[in-house]
Order: sequence, then structure tokens, then C-alpha cells
Amino acid sequence: MSKASDSSANSAVVVGSGFGGLAAAIRLQARGYNTTILEMRDQPGGRAYVFHDQGFSYDSGPTIVTARFLIDELFALGGKRTSQYVKIVPVKPYYRIVFSDGQTFNYTGDEDDTIEQIRKFNPDDVEGYRKFLAQSQAIFNRAFTDLADQPFSSFGDMVRVAPDLIRLRSHESVFRLVSRYIKHPLLRQVFSFNPLLIGGNPFEASSIYVMIHYLERKWGVDFVMGGTGALVDGLVKLFTEMGGRLRLNARVDELLIENGTARGVRLASGEEIPAKIVVSNGDVASFYKKAVPARTRRKWTDRRLDKMRYSMSLFLIYFGTDRTYPDLAHHTIVLGPRYKELLQDIFTKKILADDFSLYLHAPTRTDPSLAPPGCECFYVLSPVPNLAGKVDWEWVKEKYANAILESLEKLCPDLRKHIVSKIIWTPLDFQRQLDSHLGSAFQFEPILTQSAWFRPHNVSEDVKNFFLVGAGTHPGAGIPGVLSSAKLLERVLPPDPKAPEAS
Repeated sequence: MSKASDSSANSAVVVGSGFGGLAAAIRLQARGYNTTILEMRDQPGGRAYVFHDQGFSYDSGPTIVTARFLIDELFALGGKRTSQYVKIVPVKPYYRIVFSDGQTFNYTGDEDDTIEQIRKFNPDDVEGYRKFLAQSQAIFNRAFTDLADQPFSSFGDMVRVAPDLIRLRSHESVFRLVSRYIKHPLLRQVFSFNPLLIGGNPFEASSIYVMIHYLERKWGVDFVMGGTGALVDGLVKLFTEMGGRLRLNARVDELLIENGTARGVRLASGEEIPAKIVVSNGDVASFYKKAVPARTRRKWTDRRLDKMRYSMSLFLIYFGTDRTYPDLAHHTIVLGPRYKELLQDIFTKKILADDFSLYLHAPTRTDPSLAPPGCECFYVLSPVPNLAGKVDWEWVKEKYANAILESLEKLCPDLRKHIVSKIIWTPLDFQRQLDSHLGSAFQFEPILTQSAWFRPHNVSEDVKNFFLVGAGTHPGAGIPGVLSSAKLLERVLPPDPKAPEAS
């Protein structure tokens, strides 16, 4: 076994190079820590990995960029501007929502446009929407602006905000709150589906998450030219220019602990890397179960983790065509004939239904360079049960993929005849490739009793000098959430890397 020799007092290790890990590493490096990112795969990015096949480039994970100021902050920490590394452009409409009966709703974020779209379905819901928007703004102002980058390290932190959470009806589900204001059944779907983007069931997710509607309206929905992977590359370049180090194919097997304090990590190769600070951007349940010795865990025991509710998984098809479909929007939400019942199949019954709702990403509508000339690049996503269900994914995946692609021919004529590149991902791939517990795509389900203080804390409750960022900690999944989880490290780390250790 080899052992690293550099045990300097200002060293930090970040496990994982997803957006949370990259943001944490940049902030640590700017703070004066000698920071190393350890990534188990052959590319940086975590869930924002990029697949390349026959001239097509596929962003494998997050594609919806909003709250861009959080990205700008990272480049500013290195004395740079975002525009020096990537080009970010707005997307309009934000989403095109297509219903099973063929009706569509184009959501642009513009209030007048939104109201005109609402009038097509039910003029009586216009006033209700205005009230809903006001409620979404009020929740956003408290839950995101005030609390997204605040650590919930003690129960007192939760008690202090409890009156506001009660006043804002956070105990209700997103769908129930939306239904207070909007009556048309299809419009209720339009304004309640957003929790699915962060792994939540609209009928179970806390109404805190209606803030997503106002967040998108305030800052828009953007796209990074070159794909989300171009943003990963830009952040890696910034980090290394700041003096940080990225190591690929470096899987962490164990968090090294002495007297209850993190002292570094051990790699699968046996190499030990000492560090004063260790930050994990990995799947929280998997990291605790596999890398943190059970004898050191009093709160996040295997039993406690097994009792948590995990988000659904995803079935994804990345595919390229030898023709283009210029009538498509960049982001299309295709809602199936069932809404609540389908979500019950996914989240509660954990069975694979015959019908589905889909998210179709067509990035070449904005950036044709992601595909060969005259071709189109896509991914389509179907929410499906995580591996707590008993679906035989190896047996069913080709049949299920064909059913999805056949259904998309309503939007893309003769689609299957024109596919020249295809990659399929199932919940098994989330488990095998991303080390995701139960193949969950977003870690913990965002219900009220798994939010804020109730989630694994950004400052580990079990090990000193061990910190968590990413979707499995506060404030949660989505690019704004994971970037905010890294931002709040500023509040809990020592003010100087050579200061006394964090408690």
C-alpha cells in the first residue's frame, strides 16, 4: 500500500466532480485550501457526464440551467467572467407541454404569455393563477432567497423557520396547493409537474417546491452552448487554473477517521490521501454505507438510511437521427393520459406501467454542433420506479424503449426509421455507474420530513471535518440546489484553512 506524503494542514479532498463537487472545490480553493477532486469515472461531471457516439454528443444528466448567478459567482471567485469559459443563452419557450389529447401549453415565463395560454384552457383560472404566482413568490423569497444557502445544523434552525413554513402551507403537497388556485385539470398538471425535475411526486412533495415556478420566471431557463458538459469543462478549467487538482479513475473506498475526525480518504488502489477537510459529493446513502465505517455512525446508520424514502429513478434513451425536426421545442414535456395514477405506480406501487409521461430534450434546436450536419441529437426521459421495485430491467428495456420511441412519432414522424445512434440507461445503470443507492436518480425524495434539518446535514453529524454537498443534502437536487449546497460551506468551514478545526 502506498501512502501520500503531503499532509499539509490546509489540504482538502472533494469526493466526486458533479456540479456540487466542482462548486465546493472552487470555493475551497478560493478559500486557501490545497484542494484535490477525486472522481471515480473517466470524465468529470458526475450525473453531468457526456456520452459521445458517431459524432453525437449527449448530455447524460441535468439540462435545465437556471439561477445563473450561482454559476457567475464561481467564476468570479477565480477572478474571471463566465463568458470567458462558456456561452450561456436563454431558451424560449422554457417548456412546451403536450397533453395526450394533442393540446399544448407553451410556458415562456412571461406573465402575459402565460395568462394567454391559460385562457385557452379556462379563462376562469386567470385570476387564480395570479394568486398562485404571488404565493410562489412568497415561498421563493423565504425558502430560496433566505434559506437555500443556510445550514440547518441544529433542530433550533428548523424551529426558527417553522412558523413561516406553517404560514406558507409547506405541510401541503405541491398539487394540493396548486389546486387551491387553479381548477382546470390540465392546468393543474402544468403548474405542479416541476417537483419531478428534482425527484419528487407532486402529490407528496412539500409545497415549498412551488418556488421552482417563480425561480424559473425570475431568472429564466438557459442552455450552455456545447451542452451542459461544456459548463463542466469550464468549471474544471477554472479550478485547475486556480491551482486545484483533478484526479480521474480515483474511486474512494473509505473515509479515514481518527478520534471521530476525518483525516483523509483511502482509494480503491490502497493509496491514502490525507486532508484536513473532506467533502463528499457522492450519493449520500451509498457513501455512508460503503465508505464511512459503521462504528463511527451514530445518526446515519444503515437502519436509518434504509428507512428513508428515495426518489424515483429514470429510464433514458439517448438517440441521434439522420434528419432534423425543426418544429420541436428545446424542452418538451409529454404528459400521458394518467397523472396521479401513474405517479402512484412509480412512487408507491413501484411497478412499471404500460403508459408513461416523458421529458424530451432536443439540444440541437439551440446548438446544431452537438450532432453531425443535417442530424438531430436527443434524449428522452421517463420517470420509473427505483430498484426497490421488482422490474427486470435487462429483460424489459428494449421493449420499453421501443414503446417510448413509437409514442414520440406523434411529434417526430417516422422517428424510429431515422435513428442512427442509440444508448439506453436504466435504474441499474444509476446503481452501477453512479453508485446510486437503489438506482435513485435524485437521492432522497423531497417531502417535508426529508427537507432542511431532516436531510443529512451539510456538516456531518457523525464525523468532524466531514461535509456533504449535492442532491442528498440541504437544499436538494437540481443545479441551483447543488450549487447552493456548496455555497453554504462558506458558513460552516473555518474562516482560514490554517485555523483550528471545525466542530
